[in-house]
Amino acid sequence: MYEHFFQCPYCWAEISMLMDPSVNQQTYIEDCEVCCNPIEIQTQFENDGLTGFQATEIGQ
Repeated sequence: MYEHFFQCPYCWAEISMLMDPSVNQQTYIEDCEVCCNPIEIQTQFENDGLTGFQATEIGQ
């Protein structure tokens, strides 16, 4: 597993997320652990390294 820290696009709190680098590209919805708003997460891995990450508000 790969741990990544980022800021919530709603409340700007720093949160962490565990991601599976065995899946090259993923898009999914995860609730912020602080404000509970839904965040769309997009990840991209190459050779088990994170090469792309985006966390956006739903509907933006």
